[in-house]
Amino acid sequence: MTIVVKIGGAALEDASTLRKCARAISDLVNDAHRVLVVHGGGAALTRTLDQLGKKSEFVDGLRVTDAETRDVALMVLAGIVNKKLVAAIQTTGNPAIGLCGGDGMTFRARKKHIANRDLGFVGEICFADPSWIETIWKGGNVPVLASMALGADGEYYNINGDQMAAACAVACTADALIFLTDVPGVKNAEGAVIPRLNTKQAASLAADSIVSGGMLPKLEACSQALNHGVRRVRILPAAQVEVLPQFYFTKLTCGTEVACV
Repeated sequence: MTIVVKIGGAALEDASTLRKCARAISDLVNDAHRVLVVHGGGAALTRTLDQLGKKSEFVDGLRVTDAETRDVALMVLAGIVNKKLVAAIQTTGNPAIGLCGGDGMTFRARKKHIANRDLGFVGEICFADPSWIETIWKGGNVPVLASMALGADGEYYNINGDQMAAACAVACTADALIFLTDVPGVKNAEGAVIPRLNTKQAASLAADSIVSGGMLPKLEACSQALNHGVRRVRILPAAQVEVLPQFYFTKLTCGTEVACV
């Protein structure tokens, strides 16, 4: 089985949670699954920008990225965050190789447009060639991908980590896409976690402003993956990541399952 796991939020910030995530990923690999790990790192990026005196601005959950912010993102995401995650996985006994979407021309980006706003060097994936990922798998390694990609103009673009994960899942014809987050799942207007929703319901939650911020690109990524052939998509709280190896065979009581209409 081919599984894409996206790690973000507190899972990358808390050492104990990161170790648990690495162990769950290793368990999947030891069960003979092909696992691709995609990561964000927004908290580390914001912290570094603060230290440099740069204010962070977001539009619909996407970071406004000027050239200086983009360069810092490349340093933080493809550098320290990526290598920290590689190290965590390798302490479990499985070798991992870190890369970003620009390496080997694996993913190509184009500028992402949002009505009436120029987000700068924020991109979306427009081309994918998973041959290098396949090569890493064939070598018995776990690919760990930072959410940056090159455009046709030779510039690096900051890609939302959730949307990068969806693009990876589609490109690799993954059986499942799992988002490990620092929230318990998608919540309704009353604040209760929704165990299961379809893509039409997800769009309604966004249109009615019931979900906002970082959950907007996450639900968009869920729909993108499902509409392009990924069979299972689930949002799981990283705090309960130990259930990850059983998600495909057991009915889970945590998180939110997203399905096609």
